[in-house]
Amino acid sequence: MASFYDDIEPNDAQQLEQLSRLIYELRENRGVILKSSGAADEIELLERIYNGQIPEHPAYEQYLSARILADTRETVRAMLSECLKEAGRT
Repeated sequence: MASFYDDIEPNDAQQLEQLSRLIYELRENRGVILKSSGAADEIELLERIYNGQIPEHPAYEQYLSARILADTRETVRAMLSECLKEAGRT
C-alpha cells in the first residue's frame, strides 16, 4: 500500500505534516471555545451576546478567540494547499 508521502521530499512531507497538525489543533481549540458557550459557530455566539442571552464578558473574548482561530485555520489551509501544489499533489 502506497503512502501519501511516498513521492514527496522529506522536508516537504514534514512541512505538510506540521501544517496539517496545526489545522487540526486550530479546529479543535475553536470547538472547545464554542462548546463552552454553547454556540455552534461565531455568528451564533455574537447573536447571543447582542440579544443579551449571555453576558458580554467573557463571551465577547470567546467570540474573538474563536474568530481568530477560524481565520488562522483558513490561512494555514491556504498555505497547505500551496505546499501541496509545490509538491505536485493537487
